[in-house]
Amino acid sequence: MTTWLATQVWASMKCNSPVQSSLWSTDSPSVGGHTLPTLTMEIVHVYTKKRNEFGRQCNFSDRPAELHVDILPDPSLASNFIERDPCDIPIQCTQEMSEHEVNTERFESDTRGINHVEGGWPKDVNPQEMEQTIRFRKKVEKDEHYFSTIMQLGSNMEHCIKQNNAINIYQEYFEEEEVVEESEEQPSAKTINVFRDPNEIKRTATCLSWHPDGSCKLAVAYSSLGFQNISPDMSYDSYIWDIENPNKPEMTLKPVSLLVCLEYNPKDSHILVGGSYNGQIAYWDTRKGSQPVEMSTIEHSHRDPVYKVIWLQSKTGTDTFSASTDGQVLWWDIRKMSEPTERLVLDPNKKGNLDNALGAISLEFETTMPTKFMVGTEQGLVVSCNRKAKTPAEKIVCTYSGHHGPIYALQRNPFFPKNFLTVADWTARIWSEDIKESSIMWTKYHMAYLSDGCWSPVRPSVFFTVKMDGTLDVWDFLFKQNDPTLSLKVCDEALYSLRVQDNGRFLACGSQLGTATLLEISPGLCTLQRNEKALATAMFERETKREKILEARHREMRLKERSRSEQSKDEDTKEGDGEESVEELATRTEAEFYEIVEAELKKRAKEQEKKVRRD
Repeated sequence: MTTWLATQVWASMKCNSPVQSSLWSTDSPSVGGHTLPTLTMEIVHVYTKKRNEFGRQCNFSDRPAELHVDILPDPSLASNFIERDPCDIPIQCTQEMSEHEVNTERFESDTRGINHVEGGWPKDVNPQEMEQTIRFRKKVEKDEHYFSTIMQLGSNMEHCIKQNNAINIYQEYFEEEEVVEESEEQPSAKTINVFRDPNEIKRTATCLSWHPDGSCKLAVAYSSLGFQNISPDMSYDSYIWDIENPNKPEMTLKPVSLLVCLEYNPKDSHILVGGSYNGQIAYWDTRKGSQPVEMSTIEHSHRDPVYKVIWLQSKTGTDTFSASTDGQVLWWDIRKMSEPTERLVLDPNKKGNLDNALGAISLEFETTMPTKFMVGTEQGLVVSCNRKAKTPAEKIVCTYSGHHGPIYALQRNPFFPKNFLTVADWTARIWSEDIKESSIMWTKYHMAYLSDGCWSPVRPSVFFTVKMDGTLDVWDFLFKQNDPTLSLKVCDEALYSLRVQDNGRFLACGSQLGTATLLEISPGLCTLQRNEKALATAMFERETKREKILEARHREMRLKERSRSEQSKDEDTKEGDGEESVEELATRTEAEFYEIVEAELKKRAKEQEKKVRRD
């Protein structure tokens, strides 16, 4: 059964009659003063529609144009208009623009210092005089308001202490927000500042060190590493730069010889220690000027340039140790620089012979392993050492071999100290302490020589390398193993040094001509990714296990080859025992020859006798 819907549309005129009826109207005609009632016009339109067509989608179709209104021209309206003939209207297709030039004034910055002294004392009291301060304290303690003030302050202090104990003011409420997933943005790096050697004769920026209290200052050591290539007019100065002011160094360090390495003290940011080209160790206190506070004596210093110096983890914060190509590792206390506190000769034979020592180029010390340290040598070996061993022979634990040239960079992974990075010749390698035969991971061999490298302090799978062609490579082995994630051409000259700031956001590269370039890398390369630690752990363990299997297989093959060679030697020996000498063999051969000749002569003689008898 089909349902039909009928709709009525009513249109009625307005009814002004007092009687509320749509049938009467006050506008009706009147006769003799009497109003005649009239009916209003009612318009009713009824249309029908099937119930199943309700809610159906509208279907539009093309149809010809329809004329709804046609207004004919009215000549009487012409007087209201003014005729314009011709009428020109210009039209421009492009947007109108104007050119302006603005030249801003250059901002000149100046570095100034401020010295804070002890305050709160009256003018007539000298805080440096102990007697005056004690007398003033006794006078204040006798005041009647002293105890009430102290009691009031004590209650306030107690309230604050209880509040701090009740609420952790250092709680990270949005800790999960810091660990973000990998973003789709491409890895990138941009140059922030460039610090150039202000001297006319350019030196190589051999070492970089960040200020320990933040990324506000950068110490750069300048040296010329060419053998006997130091000009007499070459400056020996090294500098501390403010990263916001590349025009002028904040402070100049004046050593007696060119500085090859320079390091900030992590406990006291005013103190720096440096290793010189002539083998001496010196330290500076920035509060006391540009001259070194104290230096090591020549007779007790290194004999070759000091390529690396590292601060040790100690209570006093004054202990450090250095490495040089003379084959020695020396320990120092900057409070007494007359002679080293300890000495180690890098003799692989463990005899302490300095003539056979391996020249040290790089040094590694991890604070979580206070007794262990590692040395990278000129011969491509990594020497693992134990400082607390009883004898000098026991201090050299083992060696790792895998490079063809000097190891310029050596660093443990900050998240996995058992794995360390080495940079030398044309490749960078990742090692495990458990595998001594070979590295567990390595990069491809590059066309340009690698000169330095380091791990990212915030991401366990990211490390950086610089090359002699002026290129910076950023590697993320969780993303790509064969090629760098980002390769950036920093400058046209060779890059020799590299250092990453502690937050992993800024890094500095030092070039052959003394240019230190400050770079800022993209957030994706300096932000810990989700599950990155677990993935890096799994990869390190998998590669270590694989290398252990290969090492065991190679060891088995070597044993088999050795046993085969020994067996062949035994067989040769046995065969040699059964054989005759040359003289005996010649005698026996001669005897056999004569026996054959005699037998042949006898045979011929018998044949001759038979022939004679027949005849």
